[in-house]
Amino acid sequence: MTKFSYISHLECPKCNERYDESKVQQLCKCGSPLLVRYNLKKVKENVSKEELVNRPKSLWRYHEVLPVKNEEHIISLGEGGTPLEHLPTLGTKYGLKNLYIKDEGIIPTGSFKTRGASVGVSKAKELGVTQLAMPTNGNAGAAWALYASKADIKATIVMPLDAPLITRKEVYIAGGDLHLINGLISDAGKVVAHLIQHEGIYDASTLKEPYRIEGKKTMGYEIVEQLGWKVPDVILYPTGGGVGIIGIYKALLEMQGIGWIEKGKLPRLVAVQAEGCAPIVEAWKKGEKESVFFENSTTCAFGINVPKALGDFLVLEAIYNTDGCAVAVSEDELLEAQKHVASLEGNFICPEGATTFAAARKLREQGWIQEEELVVCLNTGAGIKYPETVEIQGVQVLQPGDTLYAQSPQDSNWRD
Repeated sequence: MTKFSYISHLECPKCNERYDESKVQQLCKCGSPLLVRYNLKKVKENVSKEELVNRPKSLWRYHEVLPVKNEEHIISLGEGGTPLEHLPTLGTKYGLKNLYIKDEGIIPTGSFKTRGASVGVSKAKELGVTQLAMPTNGNAGAAWALYASKADIKATIVMPLDAPLITRKEVYIAGGDLHLINGLISDAGKVVAHLIQHEGIYDASTLKEPYRIEGKKTMGYEIVEQLGWKVPDVILYPTGGGVGIIGIYKALLEMQGIGWIEKGKLPRLVAVQAEGCAPIVEAWKKGEKESVFFENSTTCAFGINVPKALGDFLVLEAIYNTDGCAVAVSEDELLEAQKHVASLEGNFICPEGATTFAAARKLREQGWIQEEELVVCLNTGAGIKYPETVEIQGVQVLQPGDTLYAQSPQDSNWRD
């Protein structure tokens, strides 16, 4: 008999302790995040990748390897199925013949956080949760507040005062319990931790519940399926809390276990950070297994301004085990890349996503990526959610009756 989900149990990646997935679970007693495990043998016996062809193009097409056991508990806005597109013009500029974008800006709520929210809120509903709380740099809080509203779950969201304005408005319009703090996400996390401890509310903080990662891992499933069940050579991911890169690595291992991809070669995973907040990069350079809190962090790529990630050891493990690396890019480099992607390919991407293109260019110049390799850059959100990252300069103000004359693009700096 086939099941909707082949979830087996929860497991600690540090001490291997097992937990019952039918009850609310947060962190392991050792302090580590918990990971969801499935009966991959049964999935392999009962599900073929060919069956997926006729399923809806949402992330729930992979429901056998997602944690919700009863379909009626799914909270969905049609998320998933985002484009994987070849970027030939930008690739020529960067010396990469097979440069691709996986564009998570084209998704409900406008960011990849939607994936984690859909699965996380759905499982919370199945577990009987009535209120959740989380700190956020913006997009995650917006996504969870919107999905929680559909699930009739109260969402208490705490975000930094200088988080992107539109994400605050998303929480507010969703009826979320919004609070702003004059500090970083780490400060917001302390407020939420106190609330959780004293009020017993469900903790939806990054990796403090096991199910956000399950939604985000579907990016890995989609990339491989969209490439005809072949893996790319390199996947670059903007890394703050690191759930996306952890999830993609988890998806790759699961697909190997199911037999949907061959065992052996995996894509080299690249964690990309901003120079103003690069704890994973610093740890990787030293060969460390965990990172150190990054003091006085700052970057316009607000979503990856995470001084210390709870799952840093899992990010580093994914990098080491795939022969990947960690790269930091400057503010100028990421803003230049954001402009290149828009002016050459027509994709207005978020600053976090832009870091991956800046890193791809840098790694190509260093010879770490070869010209012929298939490279996938993850854009994690819509650029229109970050209007402050674009400065408009030198635009002429016309008066009624004024006349314009054609100007050759070669005479301007429109694609510099």
